[in-house]
Amino acid sequence: MADLLDRFAPLMAQRDALLGDSDTNPFKVKMDQVLSQTEAMIAGRRTILVGTNNYLGLTFAPEALKAAHEALEACGTGTTGSRVANGTYYGHKDLEDALSEFFGKEHAMVFSTGFLANLGILSTLMGPEDYILMDADCHASIYDGVRGSSAQIIRFRHNDAADLDKRLARLADKPGNKLIVIEGIYSMLGDKAPLAEIVAVKKKYSGVYLLSDEAHSLGVLGKYGRGLPEEVGCEDDVDFIVGTFSKSVGTVGGFCVSNHPQFDILRLVTRAYVFTASLPPSVVASATVNLGLVKNGGALRVRLMRNAQKLQMGLTALGLKVASENSPVVAVVAPDPAIAIAFWRGLIEAGVYVNLALPPATPYGYSLLRASLCAAHTEEQIDEVIAIFSEVATKIGLITPAKTKRTAVG
Repeated sequence: MADLLDRFAPLMAQRDALLGDSDTNPFKVKMDQVLSQTEAMIAGRRTILVGTNNYLGLTFAPEALKAAHEALEACGTGTTGSRVANGTYYGHKDLEDALSEFFGKEHAMVFSTGFLANLGILSTLMGPEDYILMDADCHASIYDGVRGSSAQIIRFRHNDAADLDKRLARLADKPGNKLIVIEGIYSMLGDKAPLAEIVAVKKKYSGVYLLSDEAHSLGVLGKYGRGLPEEVGCEDDVDFIVGTFSKSVGTVGGFCVSNHPQFDILRLVTRAYVFTASLPPSVVASATVNLGLVKNGGALRVRLMRNAQKLQMGLTALGLKVASENSPVVAVVAPDPAIAIAFWRGLIEAGVYVNLALPPATPYGYSLLRASLCAAHTEEQIDEVIAIFSEVATKIGLITPAKTKRTAVG
């Protein structure tokens, strides 16, 4: 009889072939000590962190740390259950009120993670007579969420409003609601959704709603950091905004905000909310404080985008292929998984941590060295990162040799 997990044997064989016997495993990195928002000790080496999604550097915000400590002392380490079963702590209500005010929406619902926010909302919103039209490059949490729905799922080509229009036109005479699902900034390549064009398509048809996952654009885009809808000027045209506290807000948790008049019924029918323990009071307190810092973080956004542009231009000047422009996600495309792994190992051994992303988890079958910038990165750190990229890329034969001068990290 086959073992329970034998069906994963091909994947394990592929992993072993790619990783070999090296002790440096991209999927088992351990930070022995976190030194700051931008540095950590990894394998005894001071390492620049360029892969944490800590866009505004708020993980060590003094105001948030103080609020977290106070909530920890006042309310303990956890709630030990769901809000439906165990009750809502005052902090959860304060956070939801802060979210409603921040986004200018009537309703806000907090989940224990961003993944659960997508899983819960998308599996619940649409019924068996409905349709979900999702961008093909959406996050895994969105895929899992729509798979849990009883609606019919239709994918449209990535960032292609014309393809979305064509698919909606085919459904125009069919009963049932339609939900478009996109992301503000796509996590792997860092590209933005063509939101204005998608909104224009939505308005052509009746019974069509729009959900945007602003996980990577919250805190990054818009005057007040409300994400792509604010930047584009179409916040009222997005019916549901889902996001996470684990990027710019600097902690953990997820949310959904909306003006839908019957939104609160979701608290009773969304399984990922009803049957999941609520966030600990200390996390809720820090998220509430940091949300205010996001709103007033215009200078941090300027610094973040300046850092992102510096890294993007520096890597492009080396002759490396960068997947997108003007984004805090700077993804370098490697020719194949083996080279990507060698590149990643060279970087971390030289003191730079980035994310390794391989197919099938990536768009277009890309093998990526995915960097995410932080407002707290200094110009000197980014210069150091570019220099190390140059040395490693030269060593593995991706670019021609260049004279590079740098000081060792640490």
